[in-house]
Amino acid sequence: MHRSDAITKGIQRSPNRAMLRAVGFGDADFDKPIIGIANGYSTITPCNMGLNELTHRAEAAARAAGAMPQTFGTITVSDGISMGTEGMKYSLVSREVIADAIETACNAQSMDGVLAIGGCDKNMPAAMIAMARMNIPGIFVYGGTIKPGKLGGCDLTVVSSFEAVGQMAAGKIDEAKLIAIEKNACPGVGSCGGMFTANTMSSAIETMGLSLPYSSTMAAEDPEKAESAARSAEVLVQAIEANICPLDLLTREAFENAISVIMAVGGSTNAVLHLLAIARTAGVQLNIDDFETIRQRVPVICDLKPSGRYVTVDLHQAGGIPQVMKLLLDAGLLHGNCRTIEGKTLSELLAEVPAQPPEGQDVIRPLSNPLYAKGHLAILKGNLAEEGSVAKISGVKTPVLTGPARVFESEETCLAAILAGQIKAGDVIVIRNEGPVGGPGMREMLAPTSAIVGQGLGESVALITDGRFSGGTYGLVVGHVAPEAAVGGTIALVHEGDQITVDAHSRTLQLQVDAAELARRRSSWTPPKPRYTTGVLGKYARLVSSSSQGAVTDQP
Repeated sequence: MHRSDAITKGIQRSPNRAMLRAVGFGDADFDKPIIGIANGYSTITPCNMGLNELTHRAEAAARAAGAMPQTFGTITVSDGISMGTEGMKYSLVSREVIADAIETACNAQSMDGVLAIGGCDKNMPAAMIAMARMNIPGIFVYGGTIKPGKLGGCDLTVVSSFEAVGQMAAGKIDEAKLIAIEKNACPGVGSCGGMFTANTMSSAIETMGLSLPYSSTMAAEDPEKAESAARSAEVLVQAIEANICPLDLLTREAFENAISVIMAVGGSTNAVLHLLAIARTAGVQLNIDDFETIRQRVPVICDLKPSGRYVTVDLHQAGGIPQVMKLLLDAGLLHGNCRTIEGKTLSELLAEVPAQPPEGQDVIRPLSNPLYAKGHLAILKGNLAEEGSVAKISGVKTPVLTGPARVFESEETCLAAILAGQIKAGDVIVIRNEGPVGGPGMREMLAPTSAIVGQGLGESVALITDGRFSGGTYGLVVGHVAPEAAVGGTIALVHEGDQITVDAHSRTLQLQVDAAELARRRSSWTPPKPRYTTGVLGKYARLVSSSSQGAVTDQP
C-alpha cells in the first residue's frame, strides 16, 4: 500500500484520478508508486545549471523502473554571487525555505518517495531536513563539483577571486591579473571545487547512506554524473518496495560517521551547523561537543583546498569518499553496521574498496602519515562563546593569539577597514550582529577573510564573528559564536581595544575583561533594533534558534 493510494483510490477517486490523467497517468499507472523529483535547477548559479539534465535522466529511469515520477522546482541562492552583499542574508534562510518546499509538495500530494537534486550549499542539508521530517523513502543526487579553473599552471577556485581583491588592495597584483583570475576561476557548471560547503555536505550525505557511493565527488560535467542520477532513481524505487526510510539510516552512528569523514577530508565549518540541524529534525541526540570528541580521534588525511593543495575532482580520482571511509573503517573509526539506501551496510558497501589509497597520488594519505594528527574543526568555548563556536584550525600557523579587539557591527564596515589598511598584525577582528537573529541570516564572511589572506595577514590576524564562514575560508577565524550579539551574548559587550585570546590548542575564546566589568556592561546593554520586521527575513529572525542548535526554524 503506497501513500499515493490516498489520491488514486480515495473517496474522491474520480476527481483525483482525473487530475492525474491530465499530467500523463494511464490506467496501469495508478498502482505505481509516485516519486517526487525535487529539482533545484536554476541559471542563477553554475552550481545548479546542470540539474535539469540530471532531472530528466532520473525521471526516465524512475519511469522505466515502474514508478510515476512527478517533478517540481525548488529555489536556490548562490552564495558566491551574493557574498558580501545584503543578499547573503538569505542564504541560510534558503535552507529552511527549500526544506519547507520539498515537505509541502511531497506531503500535499502524498508522494511515496522523493529524489532531491541539488547543487549549491543549502540545497543539500535542506533536502535532508525535508526527508527527515517526512520519513518517506528518499535519495539525494548531488549536481556535482566544478572542475578547477586554470591560470599560469595553477588550479583556481572561486575563492581565488576573493583573495585576488585583497592582493590588489595590497599592491601585490594589478587589475589585469585580478580580471584574469576572475575570468578563469569558474570554467563551467558545478559547485565550488574545493572541499568547501557543497562538497563537504555531499560527502556527509554519501557517508550517511542517502546518496550513492562515489556520487559526492563526481564532476558536474562528466557523463558518470548523469548515469549516477539515473541509477539513484532505480535505487529509490527499490527502497520504496523495501520500505527503507530516512530515519532508518539517520542514526546516531550515521551522524558520527559523517563527522568522522568531514574531519578526515578537512571539510567546511558549515557542516557543524547543518548536521546539528538535520539531527535535530531526525530526533537524534547530537550536540556541538560531539564534534570536538570525534575531532580528537580522527586525523585529517586529505590534502584539499582551501588550506590544502588539491580540489575535489582530484579526490574523486584518488578513490573518493569510499576510499576515505575504507581507511577509517579499517582503523575502527567508522561504524560499519550503518545501513545505506541500497539496503547494504557500510561494511558490505566497502568490502571491495582497497585497504590503502592508490600509489602515485598524495591527495589521500594513509592514517599512518596524516596531514594533521587530529581533526580540523575545533569547538572553542569561553566567556565569549558559552554555547560554543567553531574554528577550522587546519593549516593555521598561529594557533594562539592574544590581541586588541577591532570591533565592527557589520561585514561591510569590516571589509572597508581591511581594504583601507586599517588592520594590523596582532589584531583580533570582531564582527558582530551577523548571527541568525541579528543578521538576520548569519552571513558568511568570505570577503573579509579572503581580503585578510590577500593582504598577507592570514597568519597574524584573528577574526571572530557570530556569523558564518564560507567553506572556502581558512586562517585563525572563529565563527558561529553563541550566544550571538543580538540576544545578549558576551560578544555584544566587547569594546574596541579589549584584549581577546583565541587559543586553538586549549580550545578557548576568552575576553580578557573581569566579571565585574562585564556585569556593568551587561546592565547597560540594550538589544539592537531588528533590521527586518516583515518578509522572510523578519519571520526567520523571530523563529530561528541558536547556531549551537543548528539555527533551525521548526523547533518545538
